[in-house]
Amino acid sequence: MKLSSLKKYRVVISLLFFVSITLLFVDIKEYIPADVYPVVLYLQFIPSLIKSLDTFSLVSTGFIVVLLFTLLFGRVYCSFFCPLGVLQDMIIYFSKKFKRRKRYEFKKPHNIIRYSILGVTALSLIGGSITAVLLLDPYSTFGRIITNFLRPVIIGINNLTHWILASFNSYAVYPFEFKGISIAVFIFSFAVLILILWMSVKRGRLYCNTVCPVGAFLGLISKVSFFKIRIENSTCKNCGVCEFVCKAECIDSESKKIDMSRCVNCYNCFTACSTNAIVYKANLSSKKSLQEKAEINLNKRDFLKKTFVYFVGWNGIAFAQKQILVYKESKIPENRKFAVSPPGSKGLEHFNDRCTACGLCVSVCPTGVIQPSFLEYGIWGMFQPRMDFKKSYCNFACIQCTEICPTGAILPVKVEEKKLIQLGVAKFIKENCIVETQGTECGACSEHCPTKAVHMIPYKKLLLPEVREEYCIGCGACEKACPTTPYKAIYVEGNYTHKRAKRNEELQQQRRVDYKEDFPF
Repeated sequence: MKLSSLKKYRVVISLLFFVSITLLFVDIKEYIPADVYPVVLYLQFIPSLIKSLDTFSLVSTGFIVVLLFTLLFGRVYCSFFCPLGVLQDMIIYFSKKFKRRKRYEFKKPHNIIRYSILGVTALSLIGGSITAVLLLDPYSTFGRIITNFLRPVIIGINNLTHWILASFNSYAVYPFEFKGISIAVFIFSFAVLILILWMSVKRGRLYCNTVCPVGAFLGLISKVSFFKIRIENSTCKNCGVCEFVCKAECIDSESKKIDMSRCVNCYNCFTACSTNAIVYKANLSSKKSLQEKAEINLNKRDFLKKTFVYFVGWNGIAFAQKQILVYKESKIPENRKFAVSPPGSKGLEHFNDRCTACGLCVSVCPTGVIQPSFLEYGIWGMFQPRMDFKKSYCNFACIQCTEICPTGAILPVKVEEKKLIQLGVAKFIKENCIVETQGTECGACSEHCPTKAVHMIPYKKLLLPEVREEYCIGCGACEKACPTTPYKAIYVEGNYTHKRAKRNEELQQQRRVDYKEDFPF
């Protein structure tokens, strides 16, 4: 096979991965089945590594495959499988359309910066914090960008199409509810996108070789890779074309050397060289390189997690509730000690230690209740998803987020198991309830409670909510339904560790219908 053909294969494979991963985040109509997600995300380095910490199985071995590829061929992950790397390649490609004579030149590596970032990331992981990984993991960074920019655009186009067709009495396209944008998350994602745009336009893959800790880590391994790209002195004519097209700025055509720690294996140099002076050969120079490979300690870090995302989703189940007039503001704020983590996450410790905030769960949540956090988990858990019950509620029988998490922060659960997972417990503030403040009937919280943990008891000739905590699963339906402002009369206090709720046998009895005796018509 001609070496010039490698670039064509690289472009096809990278676009395939890029489009596939992007579709996972923008699949607003839920066409993609849950079992496709682990296949598409198998080779994402950080999510795979984190997932292997919980369940080391075939589906969590993707990071090992990436390491083997790197040991054999160099940093192929960065140009073939990393969606953020492919995004930079696309930016570089289109920027050249405006500046056709764009040329790169060899630059000295910013080793102090990139290895400092890698060191800080590794030390934070060893110390039990994944904040650095959350902010810098390339897959999660890409997920935040897509969720915060591309997904809202798609929803806007969809809703505009619905509005236009509806004016002609056609309802072939249905609208999706837009849940809004967290300003902090939006600003952070926008700043990262601008940084990547600027670096890509000005210096090619500079972001990958200065900021990205995964790139720095794989770069260390690629120094001793079995196959290396080399310049043959005997056939090279010193034209410098290979240096001009190297977007990693790692080819020094004057000294005929290539810095393999920064080479992202884009293979542009193969197509540019007219003399075939650039070769891809096995590194058989000495036994020392093989010994160095064996000494690389791949178990030294818990590597990575978190990134986040924001929200946007379709409220597939209409949240019907009474139109209750509230004319008195509530006075007592909710005293929430713990944020509520998604079902299947076991609790805050397990979730915070594994979530890279990629936002995939935010994207697939049909009710939009999973939203990116800001400081709800503390400064070390910024942008990790949480359950925001002021925006929506957790569907009683929905397990979509548990089926797609690539890091194992949210583990798979069955529907019947999920119905008894107690994410938190509803807390009632009587002084905020309009039954107390206005003497007005309500009961919205009880009507929407799927387990009837919230039920009504007599109070001043009216009915007042009462919470039976043993039945509560912390789904947030009561909090979402509560009409009081600015503070809710009922809210969910998260469980630090998820518990198991008791099955409400009274509810089961109510649901049993004797069709011979009780059929309504």
